[in-house]
Amino acid sequence: MCTSIFLKTNEGGHVYARTMEFGAPTKSALVLFPRGFPFRGIGVDGNLGSGVNWVSKHAVIGANGFGLPILYDGINECGLAGGLLNAPNYAEYQHPTQEESSSSIAPQQLLIYVLANFATVGEVKAGLAKIFVNSTPFKEWGGVPRCHMTLHDLEGYSIVVEYLKGELVITDNPLGVMTNDPPIAWHLANLGNYGSICTPDATPLTVNGKSFSPSSSGQGTMGLPGSFLSSDRFVRASLYVSKAPTNVSTAEQLNVAWHIMNNFDIPPGSLPLAAGGAYGGGVGGYETTEWTSVADLKGGTYYLKSYESQAMQSLSFKDFVLESNEMKTFPLRTEPLVERMKL
Repeated sequence: MCTSIFLKTNEGGHVYARTMEFGAPTKSALVLFPRGFPFRGIGVDGNLGSGVNWVSKHAVIGANGFGLPILYDGINECGLAGGLLNAPNYAEYQHPTQEESSSSIAPQQLLIYVLANFATVGEVKAGLAKIFVNSTPFKEWGGVPRCHMTLHDLEGYSIVVEYLKGELVITDNPLGVMTNDPPIAWHLANLGNYGSICTPDATPLTVNGKSFSPSSSGQGTMGLPGSFLSSDRFVRASLYVSKAPTNVSTAEQLNVAWHIMNNFDIPPGSLPLAAGGAYGGGVGGYETTEWTSVADLKGGTYYLKSYESQAMQSLSFKDFVLESNEMKTFPLRTEPLVERMKL
């Protein structure tokens, strides 16, 4: 389960945010990939180096998994940001031949390939048409990581990249919101069923001269779907984003993003998973929010709060030398930060 949003500011900036949920621990860390970092693509045989090999054109920061040079979520120095969101029921990647293997990458490499190579949504549309995404299993994930990808650039353009029935499908996303299955086209069509929600409270109901007032404020949100289903989360996120203030600074909008994302926290025990399911890496147990990230595209800063600690961590391009061949890794905070007040 994952939920992502995109907000505008009054300074020409944009804020991207998402939650990360999975049944098995993804062992994420904050990472920096500099310009000039070499990547080796995984081909159809599952071997590192048999796919597309490339050198990063742009520095990238974000959250990886299992200590590997991949990203689940991140932003590059050009302001292109996005993440991979689980889509196990519909994602079906391309089927490159052995001869085409050197032009392919594994699914878990998709986001880092895009952020390391492209600066805008337009470049992504052109660039992804030139490579294949194969279906090699990802051992640490528990199988093939079937995902779709949300992307946003500095100009405010948003797309969703999906592989459906073996074909690349790129859809412009006017809302900038994404969750999990079904594909984005279904979510956008379904949203039309909720046009009357989030309106101002109605006047009291009058029947036979008797007035009946609502029990509290919030009457205009009756019918807002509240489950953890991806379809329900998409509707809620879309309505929160559409009603969020726009004439605010980046600093204020970063704060808005955190508060919106708080609505999508999945607490432990509330979402049990059966062993072998696609949403838990094949393990049983329960799904919970591992971490939440917020990115300032114009400022080039990436923020993250982990399950273990609600204290914010950040990476910013301005704090690092961006020409290097070394990946830098920063572990997530595992202890809560508490300010103890004393007399």
